[in-house]
Amino acid sequence: MSQKITVAYGDGIGPEIMEACLKIFDAAGAGLELDEIKIGEKVYLDGNTSGIADSDWAKLTENKIFYKAPITTPQGSGYKSLNVTVRKTLGLYANVRPVRSLNPYVSTKHPKMDVIIVRENEEDLYAGIEHRQTDEVMQCLKLISRPGTEKIVRFAFEYARNAGRKKITCMTKDNIMKLTDGLFHKVFDEVAREYSDIESEHWIIDIGAAKFADTPEAFDTIVVPNLYGDVMSDISAQIAGSVGLAGSANIGTECAMFEAIHGSAPRRAGQNVANPSGLLLGGIQMLNYMGLNEVAEKVENAWLSTIEDGVHTYDIFAGEHSKQKVSTSDFAKAVIDRLGQKPQKLQEANYPTESRKISVTVKPRPQQKKVLEGVDVFLHCNDRNADKLGNELTAQTETSPLKLSMITNRGVKVYPNGHPLTFCTDHWRCRFKAKQEGSATAKDIVSLLEMIEKAGFDFIKTENLYTFDGELGYSLGQGQ
Repeated sequence: MSQKITVAYGDGIGPEIMEACLKIFDAAGAGLELDEIKIGEKVYLDGNTSGIADSDWAKLTENKIFYKAPITTPQGSGYKSLNVTVRKTLGLYANVRPVRSLNPYVSTKHPKMDVIIVRENEEDLYAGIEHRQTDEVMQCLKLISRPGTEKIVRFAFEYARNAGRKKITCMTKDNIMKLTDGLFHKVFDEVAREYSDIESEHWIIDIGAAKFADTPEAFDTIVVPNLYGDVMSDISAQIAGSVGLAGSANIGTECAMFEAIHGSAPRRAGQNVANPSGLLLGGIQMLNYMGLNEVAEKVENAWLSTIEDGVHTYDIFAGEHSKQKVSTSDFAKAVIDRLGQKPQKLQEANYPTESRKISVTVKPRPQQKKVLEGVDVFLHCNDRNADKLGNELTAQTETSPLKLSMITNRGVKVYPNGHPLTFCTDHWRCRFKAKQEGSATAKDIVSLLEMIEKAGFDFIKTENLYTFDGELGYSLGQGQ
C-alpha cells in the first residue's frame, strides 16, 4: 500500500539528487505516493519572504512527512530561513543526525567514528529575535525553555535506548550563560537519573567540541542546544569524510521532515555530478520513521555495497579504494543494481522488524513564587563616562523607590568603581533595585522610566528582575 509524502525538489543540485533518491526508493519497493510542492529561491523571489506558499502548509500538515531537497535562500535581510520556519511551525523539535566513518572507502582520520547528534530544533538563538539597540550595538535573544529542553533531552534518551546506544553526552556553555545553558544542563541531569541503563556526562562546549574533533570515537550520542548542534553536526560529517554523506531527520509530535545537511551547491547545479548520499540517508531515516524498515535496510545495504565497491562520485573519489568515478544518475543506478546485496566489510544495516515511534511527554510543573526585585533599564548614551552617567541617573531618580545599584557596558560592571581600561560602547545596562527588598512594583518601574525620560535620557528597553522561589532570575554583572 502506497504512503503519501510531501516532496520538494529544491534549488541548485536539489532536483538532480532528489530524482536519484526517489528512483532508488521506487526500485526498492517503497511504494511512495508523491505530493510535490514548490519551495525555495523562486518562491522567495516571487515575493514570499518565507520561501513557501501559504497554500502548501496544508499539504505538509495533511501528509505529515516532508522529504526536502536543499534550497537557496536569496541574499538580503528580508528572507527568513525556510528550514527554521518549517521546523518551528510544524513543531519539529528534534533534529537527528547520525554520522559514522566509512573507512577505508572514504578518507578520514577517524576510522572508528560512529556518533548520533541530537540537536534541539526550535529555541536558542535560532528564535531569530534580533534588534538594533543603538548606533553601535545589535542584540540577539537566546531563549531556552524548560519544556523545550525536557522534550529534546527525553527524546535523546529514548532514541539512544531504541538504537542500543550506551552513553549520552550533553554539551553547553553554562560556565558563562548560567541561566540559559544552565537550565539545559540542569534538565539534562534531572532526566538522566531516570535512565540508569545509559551512561551520561556533560562537557563545556568549547573543550567538548575540541575533544570531539580530536577523538570522536570517545562519544556515542550527543544532545545539544540548537546553535551548538548545527555547528557540531557539520563538523562531525566533515571529519567523518564529507558533509555530503550526512542526512538529517527533523521529528515532531505529529510531523517530520527529512533532508541532507548540506546546501544547494548552485555552482554544481545541472552538471549531474552531485553526490546524492546525504539526501538518500535522510530518506532512509524517513523510511524507518514510516515503518518501512525492510526497505530502509535494503537501500542502506545497497548504498554501503556501492561505496565498498569503490563506485564514488567526484567529491569522495580518492585513493586506492575509489575504482569508478560516476555521475549522480550513474551512482543511483549502481545502488539500484546492488539492491539485495550486503556490504562485506562495512557494518551492514540491520533494523528491527517493527519500529517504535518515540513519544515524549512533558508534565507541567507547579508555578513558582515570583517576586519583582527591580529593573534593568537599557540606555543609548554616546557619552562614554560611566561615572558621570551613574551620578546623573542617581540624582535624577533620587525620589524613586528604586535605587541605581550598578551600570554595565557589554556585561561588564563600569559603575560604581569601574576599571579605567574597560572599553565602553553607547549601550548601557542600568540596574535599579528596590530600596526596600522585595517591595518593587510595576508602578515603581513606570514612574522610574518617566523620571529617566524627563531627564533627557534615551531608554531603549527594560528587563524586569525577578526571583523564583527565592532563586535569582537574572545574571550578575561581570566583575560584580
